[in-house]
Amino acid sequence: MNQNLGNLTTISYFTLKGISDRPDLQAPIFWMVLFLYIAVLSENMIISLLIAWDHRLHTPMYFFLFNLSALDILYTTITLHKILGIYISGINRISFNDCIAQMYFYISAVCNEFLILTAMSFDRYVAICNPLHYSVIMSKRVYASLAGVCWVLSAIEAIPQTYLISGHFCFKSNEINHFLCDVMALMKLSCGGSNVLDRLILIESVFVEIIPLSLTLTSYIYIIKAILRIRSTKGRRKAFYTCSSHLTVVVIFYVTVFCLYTKPTSALSADSDKLFSLLYIAVTPMLNPLIYCLKNEKFKLAWNCILSKIRNQICGY
Repeated sequence: MNQNLGNLTTISYFTLKGISDRPDLQAPIFWMVLFLYIAVLSENMIISLLIAWDHRLHTPMYFFLFNLSALDILYTTITLHKILGIYISGINRISFNDCIAQMYFYISAVCNEFLILTAMSFDRYVAICNPLHYSVIMSKRVYASLAGVCWVLSAIEAIPQTYLISGHFCFKSNEINHFLCDVMALMKLSCGGSNVLDRLILIESVFVEIIPLSLTLTSYIYIIKAILRIRSTKGRRKAFYTCSSHLTVVVIFYVTVFCLYTKPTSALSADSDKLFSLLYIAVTPMLNPLIYCLKNEKFKLAWNCILSKIRNQICGY
């Protein structure tokens, strides 16, 4: 037990309240989370395997989509596995170190998604606005470097917040009214002195959210202008189709994050905060593969091809 919760050094664990306190909702919530987790894993693993296996998908757009799928698998596993563990074992404790580690990887994953989506918007900009030089501009070295920069920057960006909370923060309580160790949930437990962290989050939000959003919007302004200059209806439809999936994912992602982190604190209850978090963490990664693949002919061809090979192996051809 903690002897003095006002002193950070005495805190050895946190208690996660979970998604809901109602006993009658525990079983439905468990099965819902399990379904979402399995759906996210299966869909994104299929996409990753198809992209890695089929040479027709070895292009910049699908390479970024591969990274996005890997990212979705990463942060859903980081967060949802703990919820499932709580419902299975009945133990809702998480050690201080595990909580800090979960927070670090979660922050890093969120930042990475902002950056990956921005890199994908640049890829779509080059494909639509400068198609003749696309293969030169988006060479393998360029798009691999872009993805690498996204992963490295997001890993670095999560360090300051994690460092401040892990070593220079005190807490009034060790009960987190959430199902994960989110930085905002931990800040609500602060016994004061969170001004530095507030300013840090504001500064980092400019670099991780505002600037990527501005670059994405700028890319799509030029994309729309280029599409409108195409004379044929068929040509405009084809050009719009190449970026419609990405645009849909961007809109869903930014709207969800905006509703989660920029609403007034009194506008929604803590339970609503958890639902928005679950929407972002589980539902959005489940929808992303469907948005990208349902009408994608290359994915359909790759999927049919691999199914055909599996059938041939089973039947002994």
